[in-house]
Amino acid sequence: MSIIFHVPVVLLLIISCNIYSVTSFYVPGVAPYDYTDDEEVKVKAVKMTSSKTQLPYEYYSLGFCQPENDLEYISENLGEILRGDRIVNTPFKINMAKSVSCATACKSGTVTLSDSQTMLFINRIKFEYYVHLIADNLPVATPFRILESERSEYEMGYRLGYYSDDDKYYLNNHLDFSLRFHPLEDGKFRVVGFEVYPTSIGKSEYKSLKEGSCEIPDGLGDRGTDVEAQQLVHGMDNVVAFTYSVSWKESDIRWASRWDIYMTMSDPQIHWFNIVNAIIIVLLMTGILSIIIIRTLRRDIAKYNEHEDMEDTLEETGWKLVHGDVFRPPLRSRLLAALLGSGIQVLIMTGTTIGAAVLGMVSPASRGSVMSGAIFLFALVGCVAGYHSARFYRTVRGVQWKSAAFYTALLYPGLLFGTGFLLNFFIWGKHSSGAVPFSTMIALLAIWLGISLPLTMMGYFFGFRKQPYHIPVRTNQIPRQVPDQPWHSNTLVAILLCGILPFGAVFLELSFIFSSIWKNQFYYMYGFLFLIYIILVVTVAQVAIIAVYFQLCNENYRWWWRSFVTSGGPAFYIFLYSVFYYIYRIDISGFVPSLLYFGYSGLMCVSFFILTGSIGFYASFWFIRRIYSAVKID
Repeated sequence: MSIIFHVPVVLLLIISCNIYSVTSFYVPGVAPYDYTDDEEVKVKAVKMTSSKTQLPYEYYSLGFCQPENDLEYISENLGEILRGDRIVNTPFKINMAKSVSCATACKSGTVTLSDSQTMLFINRIKFEYYVHLIADNLPVATPFRILESERSEYEMGYRLGYYSDDDKYYLNNHLDFSLRFHPLEDGKFRVVGFEVYPTSIGKSEYKSLKEGSCEIPDGLGDRGTDVEAQQLVHGMDNVVAFTYSVSWKESDIRWASRWDIYMTMSDPQIHWFNIVNAIIIVLLMTGILSIIIIRTLRRDIAKYNEHEDMEDTLEETGWKLVHGDVFRPPLRSRLLAALLGSGIQVLIMTGTTIGAAVLGMVSPASRGSVMSGAIFLFALVGCVAGYHSARFYRTVRGVQWKSAAFYTALLYPGLLFGTGFLLNFFIWGKHSSGAVPFSTMIALLAIWLGISLPLTMMGYFFGFRKQPYHIPVRTNQIPRQVPDQPWHSNTLVAILLCGILPFGAVFLELSFIFSSIWKNQFYYMYGFLFLIYIILVVTVAQVAIIAVYFQLCNENYRWWWRSFVTSGGPAFYIFLYSVFYYIYRIDISGFVPSLLYFGYSGLMCVSFFILTGSIGFYASFWFIRRIYSAVKID
């Protein structure tokens, strides 16, 4: 049990080793492409997103100008499809180091939007949709300046349009692209920056509109000129000119650092404050554990082993009094074994994914790679989940191992798949690109039933044939009556109390993760996330040990389910935070967007409950085995 006292030292060593990696953290991307002078730099559209609806749409769901050739959709990985990405070519013609004063995206110069097309544009503008483009696999960003700090920041994509207080809607139909290139010694170039300044220009404001070329009003390049905007009027056809301009600038930024503007959007001091806050919580828990183990447990165990009259000793403290019942098998052991197996699965998946990101194996240029890797990793570690679930099931004298194996393989993944499948019907009804295609659903089902299920069964087969976990004391034939418990030992109260500290350790980082998910922002602080993840595991384990110790002191030996449920307490606070975030931090409107928000948030909370519940259970199991193995019992 002395390992508990080394927890702060281990955490401090981890932080010291990660200070450099966090401050100069870089995630490498795909191999760079070297452009020759005047070579075409292809601009592709990814999707349109809105934090108000959480429903992505593909670029050509609106009446944008299409390229002269056929539309070419890029093959995508599993994660990109689940994110709603639909990467397609665009009519924007950009060549390396060649500036363009004004060009039309439409072959004819203008396009006539019908009333139904106009209404689609108006609805997307009303819900504040952003358009996401990429060039050389680099996403476009719109720069803006914060007046208070005079600091420039970036938002992903560009606004489709804007509206006034009197319900007039304006379309950003002119895009001023600003690209940066880094010259190489061999005379070639690399793209290191991709910005856009969207502007709304009415058709009458153009000095000329010809096929392929145009002339914008004087001074528009200063991005501060007042011109008549392109208003969209409902109930009539609207003639719109989609135009763009291109400017190139040489930059000292190297290709390896071109993602830095996306990765400096938040103050890292906030993350360090979160780390310090979490460390304080760990030190507090370690101090409490030290008091329990040094002053109480060791003293009790020493007294217990020295006394010859066991009956006198048994009456002194409660935790020794229940030694004959503490390992009595719990009710619904198959269900508990299934949840523990899934918890180990989630633990390995999340830990390995975050660790791979810290080591630089996850690239922001590889969109969807994190999600794809997590899904396949979850399926592959089914064998580990089955093995540990089977060993626990045998330890509690379970005999129906085949049905228990199916519980483990189908319960939690089935909840994820079933909920996702149900929500997908609502997304389909909105014709969103976020709707998972039927072929992808079949692929996910094949991964689950064709990979995860057999591996879980195999793990169960070998795990059930291993020796059960060592139980240091015998179980009495007649169960002992549990005395009346004080109010603070109530399960609901224990859930609330045990969930506060672990939630406090992850609270600030959780806000950044929510912004990444629901506001379409980049999350890149994997070094900080790795530290918080370790602190979370340590904190949950410490709180679980303290909770189960006080439970046994109250002569309540029914700890199996209680240790799992109370350790899942942080999930309750995460759910409350998701409600708070929905009300105060994000403006979601409509039934389907709200349903998606709470549906996916609910799945996150369930996953977090299973994760922390399993961590707390195994910590309690280890603790109880250690203290009872130290007591001499005939």
